Formats: sequence, C-alpha cells, structure tokens
Amino acid sequence: MRRAALACCVVAIACSVDAAVATQPETRFTKGLLWRVSKAGSAPSYVFGTIHLADPRVLDIPDPVSRALARSRRYYMESIQGVREAARLFEAGQFDDERRLEPLIGADAYAKVAAMLRERSVPDDVIARLKPWAVLTNLTVTPEDYEGVTLDQKLLELAGARRLRVVGLEGIEEQIAVFDRIPLDTQVALLRHTLAHRDELAAMIEPTIQAWMNRDLEGIHRAGYRAAQRYPEVAEHYRVLHRRVVENRSIVMAHRLFMPLREGGNFVAVGANHLYGEEGMLALIQKQGYRVERVY
Repeated sequence: MRRAALACCVVAIACSVDAAVATQPETRFTKGLLWRVSKAGSAPSYVFGTIHLADPRVLDIPDPVSRALARSRRYYMESIQGVREAARLFEAGQFDDERRLEPLIGADAYAKVAAMLRERSVPDDVIARLKPWAVLTNLTVTPEDYEGVTLDQKLLELAGARRLRVVGLEGIEEQIAVFDRIPLDTQVALLRHTLAHRDELAAMIEPTIQAWMNRDLEGIHRAGYRAAQRYPEVAEHYRVLHRRVVENRSIVMAHRLFMPLREGGNFVAVGANHLYGEEGMLALIQKQGYRVERVY
C-alpha cells in the first residue's frame, strides 16, 4: 500500500467538521502561507503551510519560500516518510487479533475495497486483516495528470540539496497512535461513507487547492465543511477525525518546536490546515512569546 496516501487522506477527509462552527468571530492567521517567527536574541525561523498533493498547480516553489529555505539550517516536517516508516505503517494497519475487515464494514463495501487493492497487488490475506483507517488512507484519487511527487516531497528534496538537517515533528509510532485511537465506529462509518461517495468527496479537494493557491488559510479551513454540510448523518464522525488528526497534532507539533524556535534558523513545513486561526500552530507559537509575521 502507498505511504504517501496517508497525507492526502488528511487533506481530502480529515478537514471536515461540523458546519455549525463555520460562523466564528474574526480571528488571526487567516491569510498567508509563509510566516516569519522571531524573538530578540534568536535567528528567525519560518513556518510554511503546504498542501499534501501532487497537483501540478501547487508544485512551483515560490521565491519567498526558496529564500527562507536558503536562510535556514534545519528543515522540520510533519514526519519522516522513509522505507522503515512505510514498513511499520503497513504492519500497524493490520489487525493482530481475530478481527477482520469484512464483518466490520459489510460484504458490499468489502468487495469494493478488495477489488481496488487487488489492482495494487495487495494480497487477499492482508486485505482481510486491514483496519478501516488503513483502507481510508488508500482511497484517495490520483488524477492521471498528477506528478510523481507531492509538494512536501519537492520541499524535502530542495532541503536536501541545500544540505539542511531534516527532522520530523512526530515519529511513526505517534502517527500510528493517532489513527489507532480514532474510535472504531468512526473509522467504519467514514470508510463506508467514502466508498459510497468517493467521486463526490474527491471533487471536494478542488476548493482546498484553490484556497491554497490564493494563500487563504480561512478558505482552506472552510473548504473542509463541505462534506459535513452535505452529509450531516456523518458530521459527528468527521468532527472526531478532525480533532484527532488536525487539532491535536497541531498542539503537539507546536510544542515540539519550542526548543528549535529558541535556537532559530529553522524552516518548518506542515499542512496549511494546521496554521489557521486561534487554535492553530501560529497562534500557539505566538503564545510562546514569538513575533509571527506573514511573509507570503
């Protein structure tokens, strides 16, 4: 199964929350993708909001981002995605007890999953043991005109070319724990829903891309409401997913940056949906006493 699909799933699905919270008072950090973080006595660092996709429209690295990378000594990303991590994720995505996927999601849904994964040469015995979240991370649609690498991968290559030290803000075990701790009923409900509405949900990625290209953090945030608005019967499950995958991880990643930001000279690349608003990483970093200024 493909490791890269994990990040895409977050963009396509996990941003969806209850539309009731769409009307909020005006907040900070609603516009801009690249931010300068500074404090007296430390070299500045930069935080960039990426989009975890290989759409050709998002792959050109803007000049301000390239310049910020050139000024940095270390590159922080959400997680390192190497061969070891992919193997561990593959292992963790399977039940190690008597539970099986088909009884959880039903025969019709299971037939769709099996047909899709067999095309990717996933063995039947592996398919049978998959956890629902592991299937969800492999349900994203990759259009034919997509490139072979995501924006995150291009940034990582550029960081490597500049010989920056690369550090992950979360380890593979932490990432696995995030998904394992999503209640099983939520995993099942969202998998069934995604299988039934896959094309419609894939189409909902486009507003997120447009908002990202406009450097509109609020637009990215609001784009996530579409699924919950259209399908209120699963809105609570989307809210649970958003809290576990976006909100909680934003807190952890901001905390992990406490010492690196004191040292300065860092370039931080995380999904743009982690940056928005009063509960996002930028606000949390500002509460640590830093000046946070939009650059791009």
